[in-house]
Amino acid sequence: MSDETLSLLSRDGGAPAVLFEKRGVVAWVTLNRPLQLNAYNMAMRDALFEILSAVHDDADIRAMVLAGAGKAFSTGGDLSEFGSAPSPTIARWVRFRRDVWGRMRTLPIPTVAALHGFTVGGGLEMALLCDVAIAAEDTRISLPETGAGMIPGVAGTQTAPRRLGFGRAMDLCITGRWIDAREALLVGLVAEVVPGQDLDHRALELALALARLPREQAALLKIAIQEGQELPIRDAIALERRLAERYRMISAPATKPYGLKPRRAKQSAR
Repeated sequence: MSDETLSLLSRDGGAPAVLFEKRGVVAWVTLNRPLQLNAYNMAMRDALFEILSAVHDDADIRAMVLAGAGKAFSTGGDLSEFGSAPSPTIARWVRFRRDVWGRMRTLPIPTVAALHGFTVGGGLEMALLCDVAIAAEDTRISLPETGAGMIPGVAGTQTAPRRLGFGRAMDLCITGRWIDAREALLVGLVAEVVPGQDLDHRALELALALARLPREQAALLKIAIQEGQELPIRDAIALERRLAERYRMISAPATKPYGLKPRRAKQSAR
């Protein structure tokens, strides 16, 4: 990320709302409003969009971890900014120009959400936009929007049933009830539960394991899985076959058939 972008993120004189660093081939992105439990505001939206765009365009990055600073992953939207847009038209225009959630979902690399503490509302929905989530033992999860007269608005009504199944997604969206890390593991919301002190280490370890493929191959796998689940099975299998052939063409120059040894040139008889 350029010095110009970093300056933009902290132009208000305070700490950046989102932090970014590269740990080898892994982009480490941290929501950074710890005093507000990483509530998502306009500054965070703008910073996150810039950083995700930089991650998207950086050919050296092969995986990303999304984490939260302080005592929470994220408590969702900052209620103090609700209704602060000059008009609904301007609000829609800004969301269209800065489609943070679309950008996150379509990154061409594997993404890992490292959850801890409160992971609530839009915070949980951010995690559901990542490919894999792991949780610290102290993680507390809820989709409480219905209690505030709203519905989840960060793609949660679509990502939750795809991750959890229809019934469990309806349960969490309608009741707004709290679940802990162990129940999140049970229902498939997270892939692992780890002690809090091990969360960053395990998230980086997992991201490095997911980063073993070149970006082009990872992108094709994500397309096959994400788009395939939207299609009838016959069309999804056809998509898989097309992408598999493209995958083979990309990887062929760098691989050799398993078990075959290169032939040695025959030496001429002396």
